[in-house]
Amino acid sequence: MSLKALDYESLNENVKNCQYAVRGELYLRASELQKEGKKIIFTNVGNPHALGQKPLTFPRQVVALCQAPFLLDDPNIGMIFPADAIARAKHYLSLTSGGLGAYSDSRGIPGVRKEVAEFIERRDGYPSDPELIFLTDGASKGVMQILNCVIRGQKDGILVPVPQYPLYSATISLLGGTLVPYYLEESENWGLDVNNLRQSVAQARSQGITVRAMVIINPGNPTGQCLSEANLREILRFCCDERLVLLGDEVYQQNIYQDERPFISSKKVLMDMGAPFSKEVQLISFHTVSKGYWGECGQRGGYFEMTNIPPRTVEEIYKVASIALSPNVSAQIFMGLMVSPPKPGDISYDQFVRESKGILESLRRRARMMTDGFNSCKNVVCNFTEGAMYSFPQIKLPSKAIEAAKQAGKVPDVFYCLKLLEATGISTVPGSGFGQKEGVFHLRTTILPAEEEMPEIMDSFKKFNDEFMSQYGDNFGYSRM
Repeated sequence: MSLKALDYESLNENVKNCQYAVRGELYLRASELQKEGKKIIFTNVGNPHALGQKPLTFPRQVVALCQAPFLLDDPNIGMIFPADAIARAKHYLSLTSGGLGAYSDSRGIPGVRKEVAEFIERRDGYPSDPELIFLTDGASKGVMQILNCVIRGQKDGILVPVPQYPLYSATISLLGGTLVPYYLEESENWGLDVNNLRQSVAQARSQGITVRAMVIINPGNPTGQCLSEANLREILRFCCDERLVLLGDEVYQQNIYQDERPFISSKKVLMDMGAPFSKEVQLISFHTVSKGYWGECGQRGGYFEMTNIPPRTVEEIYKVASIALSPNVSAQIFMGLMVSPPKPGDISYDQFVRESKGILESLRRRARMMTDGFNSCKNVVCNFTEGAMYSFPQIKLPSKAIEAAKQAGKVPDVFYCLKLLEATGISTVPGSGFGQKEGVFHLRTTILPAEEEMPEIMDSFKKFNDEFMSQYGDNFGYSRM
């Protein structure tokens, strides 16, 4: 009998080869256990509101009024909503072509793109052109659009950091390209060595791969490190020398938990370098409303900005964006509010600052609590989370555990994470889902559980880990604390 187009055996092989660990085996098992009545703590994905983070008041007020504009006609509206929220809702509605239910330009609402450009100019000190900014359904859609334009076939390679966020490996696989890994150095706080980049490119070229782009994730996911200005200069110089487009994933730029290494955008460093670099290096920078102290993951709002991209290429990217007609319009409003929040003197300013500062300060404390908690455990080593939303501890698995995993038909860190899930309800992602050096094992967990619950969660992890290491141990142990 001949196969039908959607029989599994006849599916596009790129789809079958595509893997996305964040919603993989561990997540599916956690969902099953939850249906059976077990309490699950979903730390597998950076989803702040799902773990109890409260939405910021002002943006929700503005979008509520945009979603229900008839409320603006109510004579008592000023008793429920502050005047600045009412004014901003009227402003955004005036920018649309029929409210939130109407398509926008495929690049996004021009007025919101102008606000994004003004934000970038304030942040970096250099002009930004709204015509080179596209609004997207989350940063992920933007990444996929750009990779779709860059990857022409199997012989096209994309340099991706390892460990990496599996959006990149999955999308490259789906588009039929080749992932070219460059390894971050865990012993150097997940630092990047340009010599490793050169080796990765040389090895790929020896295999007939044309390396066309490089991805950086700053701050890092899953590794949590912040790239220094010196590191960014090296990267940009490397991209210039090798004629690579740099894809700067900067979605965690508000999530910084130390003062020694602040976030610096790739664009600012590029412009500071001057010619020829500032005129030659092709750069695409991504941002989102899903992270930071906003955490509006479900709204699906993002943007990308293009630097040194030829006009004809911009037209082609616009054409690709037009296939989907329009990005989510309410998410575009969220983006406008993120890049243009209440200002000093506005009625909502004090509350907005209080809420956003409270979230960031709590995240900073939770980053420290989680790092210290992991480092107090036997055979667990964890670098401090400088930024982003994750801890990525290394688990030094005993040989007996590795053998038990083999007998069970599991990758060793998957075996460990499944045992952790069954025992504690903590749903994590095994390091193998992000890539790691051979024979080294990790897990990724968010730092997002409620601050008051963090001690209990870390105690639960420590108890499980002690029992696991006792069961499978080689009579050795290690901890930093």
